[in-house]
Amino acid sequence: MRPFFGYHMPSFTFGQGTDATLFDHVVELAQAAEKSGFDLVTVMDHFYQIGNVGREDEPMLEAYTTLGALAMRTERVLLGTMVSGVTYRNPAMLAKTVTTLDVISKGRAVLGIGAAWNESEHAGYGFDFPPIGGREDRLEEALTIARAMFTQERPTFEGTYFRIDQALNRPRPIQPGGPKILVGGGGEKRTLKLAARFADITNWFGDFEEASHKLAVLDRHCEAIGRDPAEILRTVSVPVVLVDAERDKAALLAQIPEERRGMVVPATVSEAADVLHRYLDAGFGGFIFRNATTRTPEAVARVGELIKVMRADGVPA
Repeated sequence: MRPFFGYHMPSFTFGQGTDATLFDHVVELAQAAEKSGFDLVTVMDHFYQIGNVGREDEPMLEAYTTLGALAMRTERVLLGTMVSGVTYRNPAMLAKTVTTLDVISKGRAVLGIGAAWNESEHAGYGFDFPPIGGREDRLEEALTIARAMFTQERPTFEGTYFRIDQALNRPRPIQPGGPKILVGGGGEKRTLKLAARFADITNWFGDFEEASHKLAVLDRHCEAIGRDPAEILRTVSVPVVLVDAERDKAALLAQIPEERRGMVVPATVSEAADVLHRYLDAGFGGFIFRNATTRTPEAVARVGELIKVMRADGVPA
């Protein structure tokens, strides 16, 4: 199987430039990812920066405006969020937005969606923040609406929280069946159950043991509804950050705030390949690298070297 690689941008803070030049660096990173062999570029759908990446008041671009602009500056990579909070947008409007991105990008949009969690920005922006059960219920309805609007001409749906009435979605998506749906999160009782029903792609975090355990949970949910688990591309956000040699590892860790060092595993290309092969052997099909640690075109190109090694070891594209 050809391993899938995504480049995620959880940060738009690069320690240089101004607000007026910030997007220029985002474009450089997206173009470097495309050139280096990544399959997917994603951005955060947050309005405040999250705690494990940076300070809450760091710059945060609105996701879909950013993706539409990136669609005009890239040619091949898929584009989406990792992931949109279900509480932030009416789901029919979100389906329309992602369909528009699919048209603009000529068939490269991905709908990334999850149950949302950052209570601080909900309070700041005036969004309702129901308990997790209510957010999962909304996620199920939103996924139902999005799939219907991607695949049906005039769908109608009446839910507890959302409804559509013969909803028009024109122009139609470019991708047959509509943009791929990425369900983010690894909650075993609800999120992975929804992923089994709706997802084309999944993504979650966790160390190897925790992450690989969730593969079996997703398989069981698929089997319960008669879906082939192989239809879902399972991706994992890996903590690997590439260095040229063993001597560079300490210097890399010294550049990372102490509270975030546990999230980073410095590795050479060959060491990283060994780590990633373990995930592939467990049943994952892809990996997400993050610009919080891979934040220059040169660093992205270094990951490109790893991508070449991994694809040379596997089934050719």
